[in-house]
Amino acid sequence: MSAFRVWADVDVRFRDTDAMGHVNNAVYVTYLEVARQVYWRRVEPERAYDRVPFILAHASLDFRAPATVEDALRVLVRTAWIGRSSFGTRYEIRDRAARRLFVTAESVQVTYDYGAQRSIPIPDAIRRAFEAIEGGPLPDKPR
Repeated sequence: MSAFRVWADVDVRFRDTDAMGHVNNAVYVTYLEVARQVYWRRVEPERAYDRVPFILAHASLDFRAPATVEDALRVLVRTAWIGRSSFGTRYEIRDRAARRLFVTAESVQVTYDYGAQRSIPIPDAIRRAFEAIEGGPLPDKPR
């Protein structure tokens, strides 16, 4: 957990579960979004989340253990790399005591101009904010 400096606590709701009583696999993507929202408040606290300058381009999840409505979850989030117009985010979803790992995940976001409907370079201020949160320079986009 030491690589993660930002997290969001999530309480599993009954509606998040499937017929087996486990958190439905699609719901985990929403939990990742909740963590990205918390992270974004650290990047640009004054900008409303509905005005973020990026779109989700890719998400992948690996399910390690089933979570249930009895579990109190912590979604850990960090920026893993940064490219010209995209950045990668890594996540772990654990119980709040950090002993049990439920999900590992990655996503790619692309900085985006909604008016022009095209990707744009990552603004320097956002790049610097990511590096400040993560404690130093970030690696380039993996090839």
